[in-house]
Amino acid sequence: MKKLTIAVQKSGRLLDDSLQLLRECGLKIDAANGALKSEASNFPLEILFLRNSDIPQYIKDGVVDLAIIGENLLVEKGGDIETLLPLGFSKCKVSLAVPKSSSIQSVKDFEGQRIATSYPVTLQKYLDENKVNAEIHTISGSVEIAPNIGLADGICDIVSSGNTLFMNGLKELEIILRSQAVLVANPKVSEEKQVTLNKLVFRIKAVLASKNSKYILLNAPNDRLDEISAILPGMRSPTILPLAESGWSSVHSVIGEEQFWDTIDALKDAGAEGILIVPIEKMVN
Repeated sequence: MKKLTIAVQKSGRLLDDSLQLLRECGLKIDAANGALKSEASNFPLEILFLRNSDIPQYIKDGVVDLAIIGENLLVEKGGDIETLLPLGFSKCKVSLAVPKSSSIQSVKDFEGQRIATSYPVTLQKYLDENKVNAEIHTISGSVEIAPNIGLADGICDIVSSGNTLFMNGLKELEIILRSQAVLVANPKVSEEKQVTLNKLVFRIKAVLASKNSKYILLNAPNDRLDEISAILPGMRSPTILPLAESGWSSVHSVIGEEQFWDTIDALKDAGAEGILIVPIEKMVN
């Protein structure tokens, strides 16, 4: 297989989760602190550790084949970069925020006002959608201080926990964009590399599917099997095995994390007993 090159953030919130995902895909990676490059010892993949803001251009220029970046960066600098998969980690928001004492109540109130941000493209798009004319001050880092020094009437920035806003006397006003880590690719990857890329994406999908699902085993009276089976469709249909005790069967299936507790409640109401939930390490469709 032809070797792929993938870019990940060299420091910050995305790095650890990105490496963890690749390792859960069975890749053996020795990434020393401060290293700019590493290779998987058991898969044709080279990892480049790059500054986050530089990654979109490396993809566009064809220097790297793949990257794990935040959607917020993709919207701001990605252009026509192809998104392959949402990855479900490093979730955050890009939001408008104002001082707690501000009279600004919505984006409409920013008409003729000043907004400081590190995301001018994302902000301008949102202002245009809402037909608001505001003055954008582009700042690299420490955006939260802008209202306190009189540079801006509000800010547009990433919000995770909200602690940084609170510490700077700000309050979140509106969410512009909800973001998570995504896997992106250079659209001009060669056919030879595409084979390797497909194998890596297959592994990532298996890992992600396992995180969103649980394996369930339960005992059910035979006269309630149809009702319980309807609650548990599984990947195709539940597995049903007879128990040594007459009139009872063991039912095995997979349930989604999002419907977990509602499903459990429905199963108990339908007569299921001895319900056992087991985590799934990998799930291959």
